[in-house]
Amino acid sequence: MVAAYTRLFEPVKIGKVEVKNKIAMAPMGVLGLVTLDGCFSQRAIDYYIERARGGTGLIITSVTKVENEIEAFKPGMVPTVSVNPPHFIATAGELTERVHAYGTRIFLQLGMGFGRVASPVMLAGEPVAPSAIPNFWEPAITCRELATREVETLVRRAGEAAEIAVEAGFDGVEIHAMHEGYLLDQFTIALFNRRTDKYGGDLRGRLTFPIEIVQEIKKRVGKEFPVLLRFSIKNFIKDWRQGGLPGEVFTEKGRDVEEALEAARILEAAGYDGFDADAGSYDAWYWAHPPLYQEHGCYLPLTQKLKEAVKVPVIVAGRMEVPELAEQALVEGKADMIAIGRGLLTDAQWASKAMTGRVDRIRPCIGCHDGCLGRGFLGRPLSCAVNPACGREKEYGIERSSSARKVMIIGGGVAGMEAARVAALRGHQVTLYEKSDQLGGHVIAAAVPEFKKDDARLLEWYKTELRELQVEINLNREVTPELVLEQNPDAVVVATGSKPAMPDVPGIDKEKVGTATDILLGKKQAGDKVVIIGGGLAGCETALWLARQGKQVTIIEILDDLMRAGIPVPYMNRIMLIEMLRYQGVEWRTGTSLLEVTDAGVILIDRSFHRTTLPADTIVVAAGFTPEQGLYRALMGKMPGLYLIGDSREPRNIMGAIWDAYEVARSI
Repeated sequence: MVAAYTRLFEPVKIGKVEVKNKIAMAPMGVLGLVTLDGCFSQRAIDYYIERARGGTGLIITSVTKVENEIEAFKPGMVPTVSVNPPHFIATAGELTERVHAYGTRIFLQLGMGFGRVASPVMLAGEPVAPSAIPNFWEPAITCRELATREVETLVRRAGEAAEIAVEAGFDGVEIHAMHEGYLLDQFTIALFNRRTDKYGGDLRGRLTFPIEIVQEIKKRVGKEFPVLLRFSIKNFIKDWRQGGLPGEVFTEKGRDVEEALEAARILEAAGYDGFDADAGSYDAWYWAHPPLYQEHGCYLPLTQKLKEAVKVPVIVAGRMEVPELAEQALVEGKADMIAIGRGLLTDAQWASKAMTGRVDRIRPCIGCHDGCLGRGFLGRPLSCAVNPACGREKEYGIERSSSARKVMIIGGGVAGMEAARVAALRGHQVTLYEKSDQLGGHVIAAAVPEFKKDDARLLEWYKTELRELQVEINLNREVTPELVLEQNPDAVVVATGSKPAMPDVPGIDKEKVGTATDILLGKKQAGDKVVIIGGGLAGCETALWLARQGKQVTIIEILDDLMRAGIPVPYMNRIMLIEMLRYQGVEWRTGTSLLEVTDAGVILIDRSFHRTTLPADTIVVAAGFTPEQGLYRALMGKMPGLYLIGDSREPRNIMGAIWDAYEVARSI
């Protein structure tokens, strides 16, 4: 089949190294996929091989530290070349051999350290930085300023790491970073660098560290060995630990575009063979790791300017996993290569599907961060909310069953659809029942806001997959225990979902009260003044959606802060949503409960039993969900092979529903 996106599949050169297409796997930390001596585990090798097998042209690995003494991390946190170099070469050598078999190139990303953004939980020693500045995660801790000789040691270690990369068979290295505010970036940003030695001062002085690194590497391994630089074009730092939103007018306290372009010219002249470009910092982490609230291609206006400033290739990431967008960026000259990160977690076959025009078969990223970085905050290995096999490809893949079974799926939400998909891939005879007139469950309403359009893409993907797998789907069919027993299936998967929880207070049945689902689906219309009961993720996203329509919105939350109940909302998503709510003028009252709904609005009560009234035209209830377990309980003890999954087991999020379904269905 002829390639549907011709520019994406043209070869490109980085230095002397030719890459077969313009699709790169963006560097992402392989949290939990590292051995105790800092090497790639078998899971990490399988993870990268799967992306090479899927047609990716260039893989850029997880950040790999060049040393673990000056800035000491606990064992197994991130890959580190210097802890056990022979073992690193052995494991990485196996990785590069196998990747090369698919015609894919692979670069090792080398990091000098984390500096002020190293979480104390990860560190085995004290945090370090260019100057004595506060630690990002615990500002009460002051980082130790690195001595000049220590910085010179890091430069030497970068050269030694490049030699190890060559010995292990890597095609190039990428320096991490002048990117996201990690240690090397902190040296280049005046806000964080107050040094008076050769590594401080004006822009040229602050660039000494990255300049010496590329010169040291080229001296040791030769000028033709490619060295990329991960490069943030704009930091979006409004203040310490405060970022600037898209479209917000603020004074940049980090690196702004003009300084970045000047720096890029200096660094290109120093020997860097390309820029892997993005934006952001830990202070504006929702730029460096853009959640669903950021536009697809959010870095393109910046990379277009970088392209005009340098002659070496520019790679761009930033939610670029929509093939049409990726192709358009190349056609318009806004980048030379496209880096896809989370889009390759959701679907390792992204490149091959795009090449053959099967874009409707590409499993979409929904920008939630729950399965990737969010799991890192929970101390769990890298994976993906919508692709549970990510990061454990060989041990958790789907294999055909030795015998086909009759499987009945009850409920057509995300959990039911995933269970049907996996069971069908196993070779079973699958029938899915849904009592409403369409598939999707709660995600139908959740996908209504413009910033949740990727949820809608996920639902369409499921419908396509079930159609391709020829799963029998029965809509408008409510299942009774009698029907199940009459059908006599070998396995029954109950995915009947959940219903909104309603507070038991006077006036809750008034016409002005509706659930978030009612409002999103247009079953009820919101007036000008809206009170939302519940400051969880659903309540906050509904508030943002209504505020953008010009509504005056107030959130009422019983806890001390927003989005603190239940499954943690990943840091970058939560912080961006809170700042967007504030930007849109949404107000919230925490430590407060709904006491009564009146004709005029609501009566509230705080923890000191102080009552207040708040006028409202509409009260939107977003106080969580209760599981629908009636059918399951009616069938308990009456048949083997009975499973309860998704919200009907425990209301959570899309990841919880999909992971339940995948685990159960792959075992049937």
